[in-house]
Amino acid sequence: MSVAEHQGIRVLLADDDPAFLEALRELIDRQPELGVVGLAENGLEAIEQADDLDPDAVVIDLHMPLVDGVTAVAHLRHHHPSLCLIALTGDEAPKLHDAVKEAGADGVLLKSELVDVLVDRLISRGR
Repeated sequence: MSVAEHQGIRVLLADDDPAFLEALRELIDRQPELGVVGLAENGLEAIEQADDLDPDAVVIDLHMPLVDGVTAVAHLRHHHPSLCLIALTGDEAPKLHDAVKEAGADGVLLKSELVDVLVDRLISRGR
């Protein structure tokens, strides 16, 4: 089944590290309830692809070129209020986490938490 035909929860992934982005895509695509519909390497691409692809969820890194993750989340929340927005970061700074939550993120995950938490959060939010 192609990504465009996926009947489960449609996820857009955004991270400026191509190797991490590919690993994340593989993790998500292994879940039968989830399917990756797009990949973005900067915040502007994430916004544009969300507008074009109408995903159910966006997983976005906070430190992105062109448009940072906090700004992208605020834009996405405003223009796509029903999106599940999960912010990713390797940065444990509480002020950054608070800022993205205030911008509209449904959750903030440290990249080290991915395997344990991300899939569960996406599936539970998508139901």
